[in-house]
Amino acid sequence: MSTRTLTATEARKELFTLLKRSVRGHQQFRITHKEGDAVLLSQEDYDALLETLELLSTPGLLRSIRRARRQIARGETYSLEEVLGAK
Repeated sequence: MSTRTLTATEARKELFTLLKRSVRGHQQFRITHKEGDAVLLSQEDYDALLETLELLSTPGLLRSIRRARRQIARGETYSLEEVLGAK
């Protein structure tokens, strides 16, 4: 997904359109200004980024994910019935 870059003046003129595209279409926008740049993205996308950062900063989680992927590739898995004890 690409990020469209526009000036603060352009963003002001298109604000409601940008908001709709951000919320409905999950588009991100980089808004440039002489004081510095900002990013416009939906609350849902922002929350997802924060959750991803939190998960990836959990000690050992990334290692566990990699180990699980190797186990799956080797076929070292359990069926749903085996996990739940169903017959």
